[in-house]
Amino acid sequence: MAKIKTTFFCQKCGSQYAKWQGQCTSCKSWNTIAEELVQKTVKSDWQGTTAGTKQIPKPTLIHDIVTSSEERLKTNDKEFNRVLGGGIVPGSLTLLGGEPGIGKSTLLLQIALNLPFKTLYVSGEESQKQIKMRAERINPNTKSCYLLTETKTQNIFKQTVSLQPDIIVIDSIQTLHSDYIESSSGSISQIKQCTSELIQFAKETATPVILIGHITKDGSIAGPKILEHMVDTVLQFEGDRNHVFRILRVNKNRFGSTNELGIYEMLGSGLREVSNPSEILISKKEEELSGNVVAATIEGMRPLMIEVQALVSTAVYGTPQRSTTGFNAKRLNMLLAVLEKRAGFRLGAKDVFLNITGGINVDDPAIDLAVIAAILSSNEDVALENHLCFAGEVGLSGEIRPIQRAEQRILEAEKLGFSTIFISKYNKLSLKNTTIKIQLVSKIEDLVKAIT
Repeated sequence: MAKIKTTFFCQKCGSQYAKWQGQCTSCKSWNTIAEELVQKTVKSDWQGTTAGTKQIPKPTLIHDIVTSSEERLKTNDKEFNRVLGGGIVPGSLTLLGGEPGIGKSTLLLQIALNLPFKTLYVSGEESQKQIKMRAERINPNTKSCYLLTETKTQNIFKQTVSLQPDIIVIDSIQTLHSDYIESSSGSISQIKQCTSELIQFAKETATPVILIGHITKDGSIAGPKILEHMVDTVLQFEGDRNHVFRILRVNKNRFGSTNELGIYEMLGSGLREVSNPSEILISKKEEELSGNVVAATIEGMRPLMIEVQALVSTAVYGTPQRSTTGFNAKRLNMLLAVLEKRAGFRLGAKDVFLNITGGINVDDPAIDLAVIAAILSSNEDVALENHLCFAGEVGLSGEIRPIQRAEQRILEAEKLGFSTIFISKYNKLSLKNTTIKIQLVSKIEDLVKAIT
């Protein structure tokens, strides 16, 4: 009988140690190192072929390699196609991560049910009846999606050989286990082994595989960091569970851009694609209200018009409050300091609340101008006209700095019916025959004179 071999892995970063220790020397985390069984005498691939019996590949001159132009697999989800760069690449491995309950399983089940070709949906977390109940809400008439509830990779590969699906969806990678590693499901060694087998299967059969991955409490995908290096594409599904909007971002893509994103709306019948999010993120008001301003921002490669709301009131207690939703609180404090220093507004004794509508988080510095306009509007209790929008970054000296892709923002504002957009004087524009008025400002004082 072979001797049982164990080793120690850090459950956060995946570093390996010969013996236990309290702190991981790689990620500096405490009490994350655990013992795992790694005993195996013979290594095999996904087909069960041992390493010694496989034919060793020989070096080939790049010029002699014959390539065939394989078309991407187009899904019926335009947002998903956009994020992936035009569709699913044959033989690729995609990893989707997100908060619990955000809608990862719903998104991939919806895509699997609406695909025009044979799909295998493998679930290790739910029973067939539970998935059937969700599928009836999304698309009850599908005839090309097969369901398999299995966690052992060897059994999954046996079913794929007989079924020969065009695409495989696995929910989730943390529930799979392989016979070639004797540790428990979800451990570092099991995740690495199962992912390695899936990569070999995808590359040898040209079958794309989409994985769902759990995340840790700090928002990173659970398991070793090498998992994200192994796969071809890493997607992040995020949003606030108290709001209906979800954003699909791409953190890594070997076959396309990482600047794209898709926006969905969560409904009872599944996720609805939002083709024009600007019209949804801007509220329809019958009367003009103070503190409401529209900003032209960029999310990925897509221009968005979002509504910025500010409320300035006299502080009841000694220390004024600074509260933000969807915006960086430290940046808000910086903008308030600039307003007080450069424009003479005394806001040190007032509460300031800022909100980005729709439940989305915005990191674009180009909404600084809209934030200041909203604060000034609320402070003076003067409503700004609904046809105004703003795009500009504010510097510490009060100057309005130029922004990236200003022309794209202007065209989006014009398309949605805005008549005037405030933008930095230092932006070089080459637009012609535009109906929207471009108001150029160089410093905060110019903005104050224009809106007050």
